[in-house]
Amino acid sequence: MIMQELNEKQINRQDYVDNVIYTLINDVNICETEIDWDIELIADIRETIRVYFEAKLSKFDEMKFYPYCDC
Repeated sequence: MIMQELNEKQINRQDYVDNVIYTLINDVNICETEIDWDIELIADIRETIRVYFEAKLSKFDEMKFYPYCDC
């Protein structure tokens, strides 16, 4: 079996999406304390966004939204 890895552009896209979600979490946070980086929280929100886009956008491409490999 050939292992396929993400390329730099795909990794950059993942980083971008995760960072935007993290920024959003802190921007809407009403507390004075910044919320720590929590990839589980970020992934939960990312999944909610993915499901919404998939349901609402006729030409949604999951790999363009958040590339992944089944390695």
